[in-house]
Amino acid sequence: MTAPARPPTSANRFGLDYRAEAARLGPPEVPIIDAHTHIAGERASRLYDEVRRLFGVVRTYSMTQIGAAAAVRDALGDTVRFIAIPTWGDPDRASAHGGGYARTVERFRKEFDARIMKIWASPRLRDILPGATDVAEIDSPARVAACEAGRSLGMMYMVHVADPDTWFATKYADAAKYGAKRSHYEALERMLDRFTSPWIAAHMGGWPEDLGFLDGLLTRHPNLYLDTSATKWVVRELSKHPVSATRAFFDKWSGRVLFGSDLVVMEDQLSPAKSGVSPMGDLADSPESAFELYASRYWALRTMFETDYDGESPIADPDLAMVEPDKYNAMSAPAIRGLALDRGLLEVLYAGAAGALVEKWCCQQQ
Repeated sequence: MTAPARPPTSANRFGLDYRAEAARLGPPEVPIIDAHTHIAGERASRLYDEVRRLFGVVRTYSMTQIGAAAAVRDALGDTVRFIAIPTWGDPDRASAHGGGYARTVERFRKEFDARIMKIWASPRLRDILPGATDVAEIDSPARVAACEAGRSLGMMYMVHVADPDTWFATKYADAAKYGAKRSHYEALERMLDRFTSPWIAAHMGGWPEDLGFLDGLLTRHPNLYLDTSATKWVVRELSKHPVSATRAFFDKWSGRVLFGSDLVVMEDQLSPAKSGVSPMGDLADSPESAFELYASRYWALRTMFETDYDGESPIADPDLAMVEPDKYNAMSAPAIRGLALDRGLLEVLYAGAAGALVEKWCCQQQ
C-alpha cells in the first residue's frame, strides 16, 4: 500500500492515491467483466470509465433506469450491457414492481438488447410498498408473470434476496414484518425450480455470512450462480471466514461465481448540489471524491481476491456501528483478509464465468 497522500474520507480512510494503487496492483490476470453495477449519467459514466480502465475492467453490466440507458450507452458504447430493472421513478411504484414490470422488461429487450432481468426482493420492499403483498415474495403472482414474460423474451434472471445479517439484527428485527432471513430463500428455491433458465443471485447470494448455506443452495440448483457485488458487505463477511475455507469455496464453485462490484454511479455525486432522488448521491460531492468512491470498490475487491493483504479496509462501513454503536463509529471499517487466489481461479472469476454464462446465453438466444 502506498503512503497516505490525502485526508481521510468514507471512501478513502487512508488517504490513498488510488491511481498509484491501481498501478501497483497492475493489470489483472485477465480483463475483468463487472457483472453488477448501477450506472447513470453521461458525465458520471465517463468518469467511471476512467476508473474501471485503471483497474482492468473492460465490460460492465448495468442496472440503469430505462430512461437513462441511452445516455450511458452513448458514453460507454459497446462496453456496457443492460440488465432490466423496474422504473423506480414511476410514481406508481406498485405497478412498476408488479404488473407494469413485464412491459419494462420488453422495452429493455427491444431497445437495448438486454438479456438479464432483475427481481429485486429485498425485505425493504415492505417499507417501500407497504401492503403490496402481490410483490413482497419472490414467487408472488406478479413476480411469476414478470419471469414468464422474460422467459418468452429469452432472458435469464438476476435476483436480490435477503440482506446482510447486520440488517436482520437491527432494521429487520421485527420478524413478523420482515420474516426470518432463511424464509426468504424458500420462495427463491421454488422459482429456481419453476424457471430453469440461469439465475444470478446478487451479493454472494445474499448470504456471504454462511458459506455452508450457499454451498447447499448451489448444490441443489445447477441453474444458480452468484456474483460478488455489494463490496462493503462482501469483503466484510468473506474476510471473517478462515482464508482456507473461503478459498475452498471459490475453488469448488469456480465458474458459478461472477465478479461484480455493485458500484452506483450518478450525476449527483459530481457536485454538492443534490437532486434528492437517492441517498447514494450523498456518497460523493465532486469529480475527485466520486473518482475515489468508484476506485475504492475495485481496489477492495481486487486486493481481497489477488493479494495476501491483511488489514483494515479503506472504506468506512456503517454496518459496524449499526450493530455495535459503543464500539464503532461512522468511519470504522472491517478487516480485509486477502485470498491470494491462483491464476486459474482469478481468470474464471474475473471473466470466464461471465463469458461462459451471460455472453454464451446471449448468443444462444439470437
